[in-house]
Amino acid sequence: MCGRFVLDRKTSDLVALFDIDVEGAILPGPSWNIAPTQNVRVVIDAVPKGTEASEPVRRLESARWGLVPSFAKDLSGPPLFNARSETVTQKPAFQSAVGTRRAVVPASGYYEWHEVDGVKTPQYISLPDEELFLFAALYEWWRNPAAQSAAELWLLSTTILTRPSTGPLSEIHERMPVFLDAELASEWLDPHADGSIELVELVADAAEDIADQAQFHAVGSEVGTVQNDTPSLIRAAV
Repeated sequence: MCGRFVLDRKTSDLVALFDIDVEGAILPGPSWNIAPTQNVRVVIDAVPKGTEASEPVRRLESARWGLVPSFAKDLSGPPLFNARSETVTQKPAFQSAVGTRRAVVPASGYYEWHEVDGVKTPQYISLPDEELFLFAALYEWWRNPAAQSAAELWLLSTTILTRPSTGPLSEIHERMPVFLDAELASEWLDPHADGSIELVELVADAAEDIADQAQFHAVGSEVGTVQNDTPSLIRAAV
């Protein structure tokens, strides 16, 4: 699973990297300890409503990490921050989103807790040369029935897909995020593409090559406290 991650890039860097057409009004900044229910930056391709346009517009938006299904009555349910790729097309909470509302969550790296003899040690997992991970994700819009203003009416939320770990990452944890191959990212984001189990399996299988490139090292226990958020969190433990 993926329960904490890092994105140390400025928004301007992401806008240029992903060729963003529309930048969200309020976006979170760099963080070295992103946790579920916090806002994260997501890339989505969406066809503007109320227009005759058929070409998607690429957007960089802020989304709550923890998908809120459209049928939810409130936010009291468990934060659905991960979705298993093997069953995502079968689960009511994700079925609608996987069809046409797929996203990319960029990450500089992520944390996983490796357990040996009952002792858990946090590990920081990243790619060489500061390359970004592209996590395959879903997004959903939820209409807040208790909204007191237009700004509170709609909530954008997201979840990150996971799959069984392979390669060196299987030494750390039994599951890992679905890492998107850059060549498949556009197909994953395309709202016109059928969000079938075949598409999910395609991107999940391609994640193995990226997993083989991953590197990791132990970090300090400070990452376990959400309030800690500095670059020092990713330094190797002494």
